Amino acid sequence: MLFSPLTIRGKVIRNRILSTGHDTTLPTDGTVNEALIAYHRARAKGGVGLIVTQVAGVHETARYTSHLLMATEDSCIPGFRALAEAVHAEGAVIISQLFHPGREIMESADGLLAVAWAPSVVPNERFHVMPRELDEGMIAEIVAGYAASAARLAKAGFDGVEYVASHGYLPAQFLNPRVNLRTDAWGRDRTRFLRDCLQAMRAAVPESFIIGMRISADEREEAGLQADEVDTACKTLEPYVDYLNVTLGTSATLGGAVHIAPPMAFAAGYLAEASARLKWAVGVPVFVAGRINQPQVAEAILAAGQADMCGMTRALIADPEMPMKAQAGRLDDIRACIGCNQACIGHFHRGLPISCIQHPETGRELRFGTLSPAVRRKKVMVVGGGPAGMKAAAVAAARGHEVTLYEAEAQLGGQARLAQLLPRRAEFGGIVTNLSREMELAQVRVKRGIRVTRETVAAEAPDVVILATGAVPYVPELPEDGSVQMLTAWGVLQGAKTGRRVLVADWRADWIGPGIAEALVQQGCSVTLALTAPMLGGQLPLYVRDDIAARLHGLGVTVTPYARLYGAAGGMVYLQHTSSGAAIEVEAETVVMCLGHRPADDLRAQVADLAEVLTIGDAMAPRTAEEAVYDGLKAAATL
Repeated sequence: MLFSPLTIRGKVIRNRILSTGHDTTLPTDGTVNEALIAYHRARAKGGVGLIVTQVAGVHETARYTSHLLMATEDSCIPGFRALAEAVHAEGAVIISQLFHPGREIMESADGLLAVAWAPSVVPNERFHVMPRELDEGMIAEIVAGYAASAARLAKAGFDGVEYVASHGYLPAQFLNPRVNLRTDAWGRDRTRFLRDCLQAMRAAVPESFIIGMRISADEREEAGLQADEVDTACKTLEPYVDYLNVTLGTSATLGGAVHIAPPMAFAAGYLAEASARLKWAVGVPVFVAGRINQPQVAEAILAAGQADMCGMTRALIADPEMPMKAQAGRLDDIRACIGCNQACIGHFHRGLPISCIQHPETGRELRFGTLSPAVRRKKVMVVGGGPAGMKAAAVAAARGHEVTLYEAEAQLGGQARLAQLLPRRAEFGGIVTNLSREMELAQVRVKRGIRVTRETVAAEAPDVVILATGAVPYVPELPEDGSVQMLTAWGVLQGAKTGRRVLVADWRADWIGPGIAEALVQQGCSVTLALTAPMLGGQLPLYVRDDIAARLHGLGVTVTPYARLYGAAGGMVYLQHTSSGAAIEVEAETVVMCLGHRPADDLRAQVADLAEVLTIGDAMAPRTAEEAVYDGLKAAATL
């Protein structure tokens, strides 16, 4: 069913694969630019059926970030027209989200706190915003803004718009009786605002123009919209929409916001039951998104009658050609999303352009979208089969070089093989599977179980050596008397046994320390997680961090921030408060050190006179898989 067409208002969508609206941070001045066009063109060329572009603000008060697209002036039309033409040329249908956040204001454009507007003065917990109540004049302006924005998109050649009533944004705030406390017409009938907007948009656009609505089937918060309230609203609004695009959660709280981009800890396709509930209640097509990372998952949802179209946004971020590969039966060639959230939604929350840790070409289409063949075929020796080395080898071979990759271990993957052993992180191993397939398709020669020496390089006589030899745990010299067992995270994951009372020393505030803590609790240990940082998971994407925090709280892990490992003696672990320097004492039998890594780059000096040497990934500087894969791409692109 995935490749059967769907027709809405005369527009034929070639398949049931949807790229849902998502911020890219590619626009720089509130209008469509060449980077955004190239980004969406790549996915349209890759075979997606429908692209819903990121939110476009409908009123000046809709500016919820400093890099929002706006549809409030006619000057936006040329950019939107160029985008529509690029997507149409590749055979896809294109719709734009229309948006007002209400009280869900993340940041302002100039660093000052923005004035947020909402149905009533009810604070937002997540962004700590106290809104101002909308008066009737402002409501009328915003309704008119939706209509005028829809008209501009129609003039630009878009096929439709999607009214964003999901995730606790302004329309959802009007629907929610715990947020809309008004006693006037917009409070007595909480669907009125939505109905007014939808009717105003319909009156402003051609008959063939699609108007859909995105809505959370359940906001998954006590103070959020409940499932029965959403059902009632959708039945009331069904005559005014051409489809419903179903999601879960709310932006208003940390727990509810996790569902905006659920991390790998959530099951694939877990929203399908929620979309099925609405599909059985209404007569318009129902779309669903949420961890649908493989075509097989989407096909199962469609076959079960739980939705009419599947949002596969992160799957398309990881592999823009996923639809074409699936339709051709090349399922093993698909670079499946692993739900890490690091370079997609993680970049957005840092104000950076979108990308993907497995496919750094994403968001960089203008630079890396088409890699040119090598001018001169070179003999390339890649040393190290982790993510950096595999990406470098695959890209270099695809460009026409003769590439051999050497890996000292029996298996490829480097630290990714350890990462996948942590609880609820098994999917991270997919990066190894995907990059291995890229090397296979590019015909890279792979030699495992060989530790490269100067003699190996001399015998191979390459033109270029790419050193991707990774890193090893950093273990500082600490005062200790042997009474407390001292292990590294690697040691634990490789099978070392700990005592029952464990202190996990977390230097980086990433996923390693919390993952080790969770694993040890599951083995029956009592665990204290000591952070040098002010908070758990401070280096992680927000939704990953918040999910981990909820998990560790539920498991009873003691989290101690501002705590630097100092030493151990007499069965006690000694820490220093990182701000005051005061002593902190914790009784423990084992310390697990998650204190970062140091480069394993000894080979560089040994072979520098034998060939051109490029050092990438953790061998250059220990960072994350994202930087490792990007280093591999950059190195191979320059050969």
